[in-house]
Formats: sequence, structure tokens, C-alpha cells
Amino acid sequence: MKQRTNLTALKKIFPHLLISSALFLALLSPGMLSAQTDSTTAKQPAAEEESGLIAPGLEFTSVQKADNSVGLKAILKAKVKGSFIKLPLLKVAFVLVSDTAEKELGFAITDRNGAAVLNVPADAIAADKDGNLHVKALFKGNKSMEPAEEELTVKRARLVITPVKEDSLLTVQVKLVDLSTGAETPVPETAIGIFVQRSFNPLKLGEGTTDEAGEATVEIPGKLPGDPKGNITLLARLDENETYGNLEAAVTQPWGVAVSDKDQQLPRALWSTHPPIWMLVTFIILMTVVWGHYIVIIYELFRLRKEEPHESTNATI
Repeated sequence: MKQRTNLTALKKIFPHLLISSALFLALLSPGMLSAQTDSTTAKQPAAEEESGLIAPGLEFTSVQKADNSVGLKAILKAKVKGSFIKLPLLKVAFVLVSDTAEKELGFAITDRNGAAVLNVPADAIAADKDGNLHVKALFKGNKSMEPAEEELTVKRARLVITPVKEDSLLTVQVKLVDLSTGAETPVPETAIGIFVQRSFNPLKLGEGTTDEAGEATVEIPGKLPGDPKGNITLLARLDENETYGNLEAAVTQPWGVAVSDKDQQLPRALWSTHPPIWMLVTFIILMTVVWGHYIVIIYELFRLRKEEPHESTNATI
């Protein structure tokens, strides 16, 4: 009787167990699915990072010179692990973009500073119908880097520098003209910097603002260090102008002080690599006294160590 009663009770409870199990699985399955989906999405960015290429940045500038030639300069660099690095030994192509087609001007290989420089002669580059120069710098990329491209558009212009010497007064006259219309049009109210060429970077001597005729005059100081013949190279520059970009003109004049380029020994002086004799003698005496004290102290320490009495190791009975 007890067995029949137990079976009857199990039959009544079994449907409730099935319903409870089905409800539990229904509640559990969405969580499992969402957990699986989250784990999959978490792995995707890691896979993208492993297969990602370096995205280099490209800086592109141009310099219009007095002989109507144009210097093109592109700098390649990339951000790797939070810091910018320069990209050497990469090929950068320069392309002239016109209204109808594109013309390749040439290419250059980046140096250790990531800079590729190409000087284009006047007869190889021409402005469009609006008098603008539209040039493009292009890096095609490689197995580890993405391609990079940069364009610039500037109006055609020219900067002219003329040296003037009146008695002991040295000056330079600069003139800025616009060539976009096909004729020379003066550009007024524009600041022009005057520099002298140095070993590393040009040294700025002054600045002038062009008048209605597009001209400005800047005085040059005398006794500037020059080459062995006393020549100095003066530069007139218009930097980062919104309309014309960068312009430059240069002239060489014998207005400097001759500086020998021979490798010769300088006289003994406090500021040279050959100090005076009295300074050397004083230094040697002072160092001998100081180190002599150290040597005496070390000697006395060893002598006291040897004279220290030792206890007898023989036991007396």
C-alpha cells in the first residue's frame, strides 16, 4: 500500500517538475546566449589590432623661389606605441594636378628625418587657368603601412631681393609680386623676413612690410661673420602665407667679415679647449693634495690593522 501511495504521489509531482525545469531553462538560455555573444565581440578588437597596419601622417609644403622653380617637401611620420617616429627610406611621389589630367613631377626617398625633397624647375611646372599650383604628395604604402596622400594649392608669386650699398649703410630691397594673372601685380601690406644663412638654421636679421608697390627695405648690420672671402648669403622669406604658401629669394654679397675655414689650434684661453699654463699647474697641485690625503688615510688604516694585538690561541692548563 505504501508503494502504491508513493507512486501516486510521484505521478502528481512529476508534471510540476517538468514545468519548473522548462521555465528554468527558458530563463537560463538568453543569459548563455548573451554571454557567448559578449565573448565573441570581445575577441574581435584584439584580432583587428593584430592585423592592423601603421597609418603614417604626411606633412606637405612648397617653396616658390626667385627663379620660378618650386621646392616640394614631404615629411612622413607615424605614431607607434604612443610616440611619433620618423619614417626613412620610403618613396614619395609628387604629382601636378591640372584641370584635365595629372602629371607626375618626380619622386624622392625620405631621409633619416623622414623628409623627401624635390626641386622642380620652372619649365616643368605650370599653373592652372586660375593661376594656382595644385600639387599632390603620394605615398603608396607597403606591407606594414597604409597609403598616405596630401594636397596643397597656392597662387603663383615671386619674391625678389636686391642688395643696396650706400656709403657705409647696407640694406636690401625686397619686392613681392603676384603672377597668377599672367602679369606682375604688386602685393602690399605683407610682412617679409630677412635672414642670413648660417651653418644650421638661418638667422633672422629683420622684417619689413611691403608698401603699395609691393616693396620693402631692411637694413643689414655690418661685420657679420662670413666665409673665408667675407661673403654672406642673405635670404628674403615669406612663410606660411594663406594665399601664396612659402616664398624665398637669396643673394650673396661680400658684406661679412672673413672667417678662416682652416683647422688650426686656438690660443690658450679660459673659454677654449687649451687652458692657460697657470690653470693647469694649479689644478694638478690641488688634485695631488686632495688625493694625497686619501692615500695617507688608507695607508694609516692598513698600518693600524697590522699593529692590532691578537689573542693567543694556545690554551694554558
